[in-house]
Amino acid sequence: MKTNFAPEQLQHAAMQESEKILRTCVHCGFCTATCPTYLLLGDELDSPRGRIYLMKDMLEGGKPATPEIVRHIDRCLSCLSCMTTCPSGVHYMHLVDHARAYIEETHKRPWHDRLVREILARILPYPNRFRLAILGAFLGKPFKGLVGQIPHVGNRFKAMLELAPSSSPGRSPFDKPGTFRPEGPRRARVAILSGCAQPVLKPGFNEAAVRLLNRHGIEVVQPKGEGCCGALVHHMGRDEQSHAFAKRNIDAWIREMDGEGLDAIVITASGCGTTIKDYGFMLREDAAYAEKAKRVSSIVKDVTEYMTSLKLMDPVREIDLTVAYHSACSMQHGQQIRTEPKTLLKKAGFTVKDVPEGHICCGSAGVYNILQPEIAGQLRARKVANIERTRPDLIATGNIGCATQIGLGTDIPIVHTVELLDWATGGPMPEVLEEAGFRGVAPRAPVSVAAE
Repeated sequence: MKTNFAPEQLQHAAMQESEKILRTCVHCGFCTATCPTYLLLGDELDSPRGRIYLMKDMLEGGKPATPEIVRHIDRCLSCLSCMTTCPSGVHYMHLVDHARAYIEETHKRPWHDRLVREILARILPYPNRFRLAILGAFLGKPFKGLVGQIPHVGNRFKAMLELAPSSSPGRSPFDKPGTFRPEGPRRARVAILSGCAQPVLKPGFNEAAVRLLNRHGIEVVQPKGEGCCGALVHHMGRDEQSHAFAKRNIDAWIREMDGEGLDAIVITASGCGTTIKDYGFMLREDAAYAEKAKRVSSIVKDVTEYMTSLKLMDPVREIDLTVAYHSACSMQHGQQIRTEPKTLLKKAGFTVKDVPEGHICCGSAGVYNILQPEIAGQLRARKVANIERTRPDLIATGNIGCATQIGLGTDIPIVHTVELLDWATGGPMPEVLEEAGFRGVAPRAPVSVAAE
């Protein structure tokens, strides 16, 4: 794609990067075939190629974002399916992230849009505030029909109430700074991200990860001072806030890296993993943090990615269950992790089914299911229908957002992949399966010498 940026524009690092990305696009349109919003809406401007034209016009012209541009960029899920499809290697993620920051700087949104975004930015990244918000949502759930009728903001507030759990789980012993010692000799030492929304909604995810890692001889540290990865606000164009979150985490992890050392930073929420792996790029212009951010990003691993580097112990239980594996967009497109979770589940004794149209987003996408509830609802219905076609006993995924989104649309229990790996190798049955009435499974019979 030919570009015509003025020399003074290219003095800015973000504009330089965007200009380089735009030049790689050859207008082929392959991306339209896998773009969820284009599949639903059929509007070229709601495809990656169409949005690229809009972003080029906005950035190149140095124009304030218009309501039309904002509408189409806001509809983008940042699922990054287009990056997997693109034969030219267009780094759409960095381009749309820049466009969103530019929109935040140059466009004044309507009051109701600003209100919802401000609420999300001030509550979701902070676990204690989020817990209080869930209590309020519990009280408001019976009135969600009335809430949905509030002009301008009703559909979004209704979506918040629907997504909120009926009660907030108790605090986990793993959800605080500390060190969790391995069983037997220490093979390695890793940090684990606690994060923001996940420890409030599903503390069992990290509990299972710590048990699984400890069982494999891995010492796990929860560093003091880490928290939200910044992804939620980063995708709303709030660079200053997202970079502040990133720096806080980097400081916490660098202290551990320069202290007792870390072999990896393990992430159990793939949406967070995609962002943290990009810290080096996000902070490339920050003299105080550029090198530290690169060091951190270089050792970040999704928990299934890290477990693949170990030798998963043999399962200790006979588990005859069929799992539909839902690969989060941030996992398969953002981090290019596709086979590892399924391979681990099979090794643990599960029958694994691929989901038809598995590359299409479920509609969660951070806070997308709140900001764009109608489109998100259509995508959820499409995803659930495809999952149910496989007739599984349960669903596994590696991202809290997907688990919450899909769980609203089906009665099939949905769990984190790491919960199943933990259960198969000696941990407790995942709480969701207990609540669904799954029976315990018999211990696996030891293999005799003669049989070997």
